[in-house]
Amino acid sequence: MKIERKLHEECAVFGVCINNCEASGIVYNGLLSLQHRGQEGSGIAALNGNKIYCHKDIGIASEVFSNNILENFPNSSMAVGHNRYSTTGGNTIENLGPFITEYLTGRIAVAHNGNITNAKEIRDKLQNCGVRFDATSDSEVISALIAYYIMKEENSLKGIIKAANDFTGAFSLVILCGDGKLIAIRDPDGYRPLCIGESKSEKGIAVSSESCAFGGCGFEFIRDIMPGEVIVIENGGITYQGIELYKKSENSGLCIFEYVYFARPDSVIDGLGVYEARYNMGVFLAEEHPADADIVCGVPDSGLEAAAGYSARSGLPLVSGFVKNRYIGRSFIYPAQSQRENAVRLKLSPLAENIKGKRIVLVDDSIVRGTTNKKIAEILKNAGAKEVHLRISSPPFRFACNYGTDIDDEENLIANKISIDDIKTKIGADSLGYISIDGLYKACSKCRVSFCAYCFTGDGANKKVRKNELE
Repeated sequence: MKIERKLHEECAVFGVCINNCEASGIVYNGLLSLQHRGQEGSGIAALNGNKIYCHKDIGIASEVFSNNILENFPNSSMAVGHNRYSTTGGNTIENLGPFITEYLTGRIAVAHNGNITNAKEIRDKLQNCGVRFDATSDSEVISALIAYYIMKEENSLKGIIKAANDFTGAFSLVILCGDGKLIAIRDPDGYRPLCIGESKSEKGIAVSSESCAFGGCGFEFIRDIMPGEVIVIENGGITYQGIELYKKSENSGLCIFEYVYFARPDSVIDGLGVYEARYNMGVFLAEEHPADADIVCGVPDSGLEAAAGYSARSGLPLVSGFVKNRYIGRSFIYPAQSQRENAVRLKLSPLAENIKGKRIVLVDDSIVRGTTNKKIAEILKNAGAKEVHLRISSPPFRFACNYGTDIDDEENLIANKISIDDIKTKIGADSLGYISIDGLYKACSKCRVSFCAYCFTGDGANKKVRKNELE
C-alpha cells in the first residue's frame, strides 16, 4: 500500500545582514520557524571576510546543526539558509542548498524556493561554456548562471538581474555575495512568497519565505518583496530596491495554495493573513455546503482554521475531534505492511467522548488520492461518530504543477478518475463538499497580488510549459 503524502512545496529561504557577528545563529532560528516548508535537508552559508563557509546535510534543521557545528561557524554578519523539499533533483546532499559557486573573481551562495522550467536549456548552454555541474537540482543551475553573469558584468547586482531575466518559472532567491552584499529577488509573476524584516535594536535586515520566522529571530515584519523586485542589503540596511523584472505570463501570480495549506497560519503574505484566509474559506464552505450536523471538527493541523470559520458561519459548535501525535515526523519508518496501513491512526487519535453518537462536519484542506481522507473517516466512525460530512477548503485537484508544488501525476488525482459523488462513496463520507474556485478567491480577496490556481482550473502559465526534470 502506498501511503498518501500531503502536498509539499519545494523549500524555504532565509537570509540576514546585521551589525553583529551572530548571523549564522539568526538564520538557524529562522530555518526552525520555516521547517514546515521543507524537511528533507537544511543548510547555512555564512560570509567571513571574502570567504563563504557552508554546512548542509540531509535532515531537519535541528538534526543537521548541533551546538558544536553552530559554535564552529565563523563569526559573521551575513548568512543565508535553506530548508529543502525536493521536486527537481533527488534528495541527496549534492542537491541541498545553499549552493556555493566560485568563479574567477569571487563566490556566491544561493538559496532558492521554486522551480525553474528552462533549467535544462540553461544547463546545456553553460556546459557548452565549460561549466561543471555536480548536482541535479535547478538551484545549482541558478547559482551557476548568476556567477557567469556576475563575472561578465563585473558587478554582482547587474549580473543577478541579467541572470534573473533568463529564468522562466518560479524563483524566490536570497543570494550571499562575496563582495558583502545580500541580494533578494522575487520572480516577476510572484509565484513564491518573500518578505523583509528589520531589527532596529541591532540594525539588521532579514529576508524570509514567510513573516512567521521574524519574531523568533528578533525581527519585525516590514513588508513583502513585490513580484519582480530586487533588494540589496549591505551593512545592516537596504541600499537598493527596485522593480527590475516584469511579468511574463498571463493568469499567473502567487500560488493560492500558500493560503490553503503551505504557509504557517501566523504568517502574512502579500497583505493577507494566512489565518484570516483559512477562516474565510470555512465561512464560504458553510455557505456553499451546509450540513445537518451536530458539531464541526478540523483535521489537524491544516483544517483547523477553516473549521473555525465553518463553525462560526453555520452556528454548529467547534469541537476537537483528534489528538495529534507530534513526535511522528515525515521521516518516521513503518517497518511492516500492517503498520504502514495504520500510519494515519498512529498520527491521529480520536477523542471518542467528543464524537460518539454525533453527526460531524469534518473540515480538511484537500483531497489528493483520497486514501488518507478515507482512513480519517474510518477513525471517526470506528470511534462512534454517527455521520461524517466531509468539507474541503480547496477545489478538486485536477492538474499537476510546473512551478514547484509537489502534486501527484494527473492520472493519480482522484478528482480526475471518478465523480464527486463517487469520491464521497469511496471515502465513506455521508456527504462531501468542496469550496468553489469563486469561494476560494473571495476568501483570499484581500491579497494584494494576483493568483495562480492552475492546479484547480487548468488556466494560466502552467499549461504553457512542461515541468523540467534535470535527472
